[in-house]
Amino acid sequence: MATTLSPVAVDEPKIGGRGPTVAPPPRGGWGDGRPDEHRDRLRRYRIGMFFALAAVVMLFVSFTSAYIVRQGVGTWSDASARYVTDWQPISLPPMLWVNTVILLASSFTLAMAHRTLSRRLRAAPRGGASAAAQLIDEQRSVPWLGITFVLGAGFLIGQLLAWQQMRHLGIFVSTNPSSSFFYVLTGAHGLHLLGGVLALAYAGLTSLLRKPLATRFLVVDVTALYWHFMDVLWIYIFALLHFAR
Repeated sequence: MATTLSPVAVDEPKIGGRGPTVAPPPRGGWGDGRPDEHRDRLRRYRIGMFFALAAVVMLFVSFTSAYIVRQGVGTWSDASARYVTDWQPISLPPMLWVNTVILLASSFTLAMAHRTLSRRLRAAPRGGASAAAQLIDEQRSVPWLGITFVLGAGFLIGQLLAWQQMRHLGIFVSTNPSSSFFYVLTGAHGLHLLGGVLALAYAGLTSLLRKPLATRFLVVDVTALYWHFMDVLWIYIFALLHFAR
């Protein structure tokens, strides 16, 4: 018994025709990359920052060890033919209290800047706002990043004023071991915080140049990690100088 197969229509590809087109995902605040790629970059930058902060921790741990050991070590006196204690506690300048409040306020303003960018970045992939609406939102929002930069610069200026108060009291680096550690600890912290101020300036530059939100968030996020660490480190240094005199 013969079986007859019905013909099946086959669509032949057209010569020179276009294949199926897949619409690209909306760019939103992610720039030219994808959210997963930016998350990977953020993770790598955070890990790198943690390694850098670990080095800073080891530096100030060594300073602390030397500070504590030096308090109990005397110097040899030829006149009395014995070791005498040359550690003389110093009074901290009142300006340090003002500087502490300034630095705590800067951590708050930077946290607000980080929160604002995070909110905008979460809304961007969903198409929650157009580019024009995002621009208007940025123009109307509080310039938290700029305020943080001003506060950070104010802290550094305040530290210089604290040094000036010490000099007016006749306390210099070579006055005694206690004063030497005061200048070393506050100076080392100030240099590290200066790096944070420069990072804040770069973060503000990315905003002025209208970089993608993901890039701006990455810079602010890593800078915030460093800045908050400098804040906690200053509280530690201030407490050490105040209570372990």
